[in-house]
Amino acid sequence: MSTTEPQAPAHFIRHIIATDLHSNKHNGKVITRFPPEPNGYLHIGHAKSICLNFGMAIEHNGTCNLRFDDTNPEKESVEFMESIERDVQWLGFKWAELHHASDYFEQLYLYAENLIEQGKAYVDSLSAEQIRIYRGTLTEAGKASPDRDRTIADNLDLFRRMRAGEFADGQYVLRTKIDMASPNINMRDPALYRIRRIHHHRTGNDWCIYPMYDYTHCISDALEGITHSLCTLEFEDHRPLYDWVLNELQTPCHPQQIEFARLQLEYTIVSKRKLNQLVTEKHVSGWDDPRMPTIAGLRRAGFTPKAIRDFCERIGITKQNSWIEMGVLEHCIREDLNENSPRVMAVLQPLRVVIDNYPDDTEQLEISNHPQQPALGKRQVPFCKTILIERDDFSDNPPPKYKRLVVGGEVRLRGSYVIQCNEVIKDTNGCITELRCSYDPNTLGKNPEGRKVKGVIHWVSEQHALSAEVRLYNRLFALPQPDNEDNFLDAINPNSLELLSDCKVEASLANALPEARFQFERNGYFCLDKDSVAGKLVFNRTVSLRDNGEKD
Repeated sequence: MSTTEPQAPAHFIRHIIATDLHSNKHNGKVITRFPPEPNGYLHIGHAKSICLNFGMAIEHNGTCNLRFDDTNPEKESVEFMESIERDVQWLGFKWAELHHASDYFEQLYLYAENLIEQGKAYVDSLSAEQIRIYRGTLTEAGKASPDRDRTIADNLDLFRRMRAGEFADGQYVLRTKIDMASPNINMRDPALYRIRRIHHHRTGNDWCIYPMYDYTHCISDALEGITHSLCTLEFEDHRPLYDWVLNELQTPCHPQQIEFARLQLEYTIVSKRKLNQLVTEKHVSGWDDPRMPTIAGLRRAGFTPKAIRDFCERIGITKQNSWIEMGVLEHCIREDLNENSPRVMAVLQPLRVVIDNYPDDTEQLEISNHPQQPALGKRQVPFCKTILIERDDFSDNPPPKYKRLVVGGEVRLRGSYVIQCNEVIKDTNGCITELRCSYDPNTLGKNPEGRKVKGVIHWVSEQHALSAEVRLYNRLFALPQPDNEDNFLDAINPNSLELLSDCKVEASLANALPEARFQFERNGYFCLDKDSVAGKLVFNRTVSLRDNGEKD
């Protein structure tokens, strides 16, 4: 029986590109771009755009550029640019060409003079507030600026003097001359250039006027020969301006702008302004805090590129805004880690167990790294007289159907022996400090004859265990749609992080590297954090084993 590769889910952008290729609309080419503004770290919403733009190019043997929209230097930085490049590469993509909007500053300026010479742009002295008032409303037409009828010669003179630095910030702007009565408010003489004396991280102090995004973006697309300019739905009403600028300038290439619904993921926000507020006000530890929906945060939490790409493919591409359940993303990472992450044992809240009849020796037990993945091999785990188990794996007052350790009861230690609890040691406050147990030496790898031991618990050797801090991360927001609140900060989950500082993990983790991912038996999936130092490992919980957080 023949097999075929599963088909990628159909969506309207795939259909548009397929139709364009069939008609040879762009000479058989598919050239896309990912154009982030370097004013923050990328988030999960950007991941959807990255996967779409690069994915469509790869799928159709095309190319995809990375282009920084660096036209607002006040909010931009080299740190953000480097983080963006790092995130795109980590997700598994490689751009064909790396560009910056600032690469085109001279060409953009010349195009602006071209519009002035055509009588399609003018220099305006209205303030930003006055321009807003003159623009009108959604139900009321705007009115013309007193400067709208300046002569072409005067506009050219003023624009060149703007570039030369003769005027104060905000004293003039360059605007298009389109239609102040247009039902689309974006077409009511939008601004093309503003005066801003601010150092640019690439061009230094060469420029004191900077182009606006709507003007820069379409021309940058045209200069790079982009065929399909994919962007989110909030730019749909800007498409007439995109096309107007390119038509008036008669650029040799006229890309097709196509809009799709942005990602709205429950229990998160994807506004860079609000994410920046979380960072600057120290509600989180930084842009890569594992509770943040940034790609850097997801990476630090232990998410994999594969899981994020799979998530972006599963949610699909539509024209309809909708909220995606957080459980969809969590399912994708569980599925990936369940298949690929090695199993290890870690005790998060240790309880000491002394096995009285075990010799004072150390035994090396061979345990599989993954029960369904033999290729992941096996490891040696030391076993000795004193071990540590999870405190909640013992009860001296067990509830019904309790399958773990009780006084007089037996459990199997994972990959080891069956033990029985004979005595409970408590301190003066009645707190359990130690269990005294015995083991059956004939039960290594098999059940004792004639007895059924249903419970299996994990453990570590007290003598050989490594100290660790474990960070149990939960959702940063307590409400599914925090952006709908009057103040999104009010929706922050006060229990989004629980620190466990006295954890013990098995000795095999001594040489683990940052970002290494593991399933802690019966506890969840964890990732080694960059804060780890010699003698104190730090692990971040990526996700629990199941949605309800129950143990195996």
